[in-house]
Amino acid sequence: MAVDADAAELTLDRSGTEPACEGEDVEDTGPEHAHPGNTKGDRRTASGKMLAACVAIVAGLAGLTGWLGYQHYQLHRAQQRHDLFVQTARQGAINLTTISYTEAGAAVARILDSATGQFRDDFQRRSQPFIELVTKMQSTSVGTIIDAGVQSEQDNEAQVLVAVNVNTSLAGTPEPQPRAWRMRITVQKTGNGAKVSNVEFVP
Repeated sequence: MAVDADAAELTLDRSGTEPACEGEDVEDTGPEHAHPGNTKGDRRTASGKMLAACVAIVAGLAGLTGWLGYQHYQLHRAQQRHDLFVQTARQGAINLTTISYTEAGAAVARILDSATGQFRDDFQRRSQPFIELVTKMQSTSVGTIIDAGVQSEQDNEAQVLVAVNVNTSLAGTPEPQPRAWRMRITVQKTGNGAKVSNVEFVP
């Protein structure tokens, strides 16, 4: 009977209800027995993904900053060009309406210096008769800008409406009341500046 007891005990050991015999292989797939190498690999993968996401975010922010900077630069240049057109038209109107017979030659020179194209050529041809007429009549006119604004604008040219009051006096005549003039002045960009290329009087 001792042999039967020993056989039963051995059977219980192999059935899994008792500890396995020494030397037998045991497969345990529980999470507490997971291979340490898998955890490290998962961490490295997560870190890599996080780094890639950070790089993508930084690159996107850099691109956005560059684009915004370029847009600001373009707007700044457009505003500078706009201001240049308006200032040139205002100065052109002053040159055309502020003329004294005592300095007629200098006034004509200022007009020619601020003009370009066909307008300059036409005014230059008429400049000497104009000087003679102003001198003979002893005419003095002073222009005052009331308002100015761009009517239309392109990259290198703009049409600017200028409202100006002109006070003109002649020798031997009473002081006249100022007259309101409206001019459409075409301004053309030339190098780093701009000049008047045409002048029209409008109602």
